[in-house]
Amino acid sequence: MQKVLEVKNISKIYKVYRSNLDRLKEIFTDKNYHKEFVSNKGISFDLFKGETLGIIGTNGAGKSTILKIIAGVIEPTKGNIITHGRVTALLELGTGFNPELNGIENIYLNASLIGMTQTEITAKEADIIAFSELGEYIYEPIKTYSSGMGMRLAFSIAIFSNPQILIVDEALSVGDAHFAAKCTKALASLKEKDMSIIYVSHDLNSLKLLCDRVILLNKGSLIDEGSPENVINNYNFLIAKLNDEENTLTTKTQNSNSFGTFDIEISDVIIKGKNSHSDIISSGEDTTITLKITSKKPTQNMTIGIMIRDKFGQDIFGTNTFHHDLNIDFKANQNYTCSFEMPLNIGVGKYSITAAVHSQDTHLDNCSHWLDHATTFEVSGIKDELFVGIAKLSPNIHFKEV
Repeated sequence: MQKVLEVKNISKIYKVYRSNLDRLKEIFTDKNYHKEFVSNKGISFDLFKGETLGIIGTNGAGKSTILKIIAGVIEPTKGNIITHGRVTALLELGTGFNPELNGIENIYLNASLIGMTQTEITAKEADIIAFSELGEYIYEPIKTYSSGMGMRLAFSIAIFSNPQILIVDEALSVGDAHFAAKCTKALASLKEKDMSIIYVSHDLNSLKLLCDRVILLNKGSLIDEGSPENVINNYNFLIAKLNDEENTLTTKTQNSNSFGTFDIEISDVIIKGKNSHSDIISSGEDTTITLKITSKKPTQNMTIGIMIRDKFGQDIFGTNTFHHDLNIDFKANQNYTCSFEMPLNIGVGKYSITAAVHSQDTHLDNCSHWLDHATTFEVSGIKDELFVGIAKLSPNIHFKEV
């Protein structure tokens, strides 16, 4: 595969001073008056032609720093970046814009900063304006724009600059759902044309949908790299560990699809249709998902939950006993089952089930067991009326003459 970007042993260390006086003292003396803050530490990875690479990590993990270094906004303390082609970055909103200039003037300013020629900008001006959907606001100063409007203009310029590498840092989290969906569709189209994308987002579903590969950063270091599903499982474990004050969480397997304290453990997850008596189920068929659970010690006020995901890892439906106001208490050395019965009103396709036992409403609180991809099943036919899509909503339709 052809490399378009090589990130080689990048480190970024900031000098932090208590005051400007300390900074001045250090200039004129041999003594250090600063503390070092390591934002990136020895990060290395490659990006290939036509690949979408996701970057995830908690706040302060070093995501924005590595993106700025790749984009050329800041210099690394150590290491080097090798790029093969134009890099366009959507970083903080407002970067590359003059707030006093109107939208059209900022198209020429921003596009020239990312390397487009005057001829290229003029040829793409109408397309940029049309995609942004700003209408008459394109003639107004940028300072009058909302953050969502600024993102629209920045994204429109970026995708029409024809970069070999496009960096998107949380840009799609700003603005309305319609434009975010439009941007996602545009990114997918550009990917098909062999443009490479580095995508940073806290929206794990969009990472699963768009990315071929994901890397996980923690405290400035790259700690995991691989398929979106496996790396996101590690990310979930990392978040749970941050809330684990007693340091009791461990992983069951190397790919971290199973983690927790294991005081309460899910031993099996079974799904069966009422009519089919198997894991090949008709859409709309009454279905039971059963969790077999073993408790090692007495624990009160726990939550049992399930999540159904499609073949792309997208969350389709999730619920738990907390949201149904059920208090779950466990005794020591006891076996239990917990069943979720419902008509399976989802479309034809292949799905997986994730199950968890924890306290409160999410696995971030006292996670006893998180079991991702616990079992799989298939919806192969449609019961009753036909429909298309993921969810079967079964509306009542009334037609009458007025």
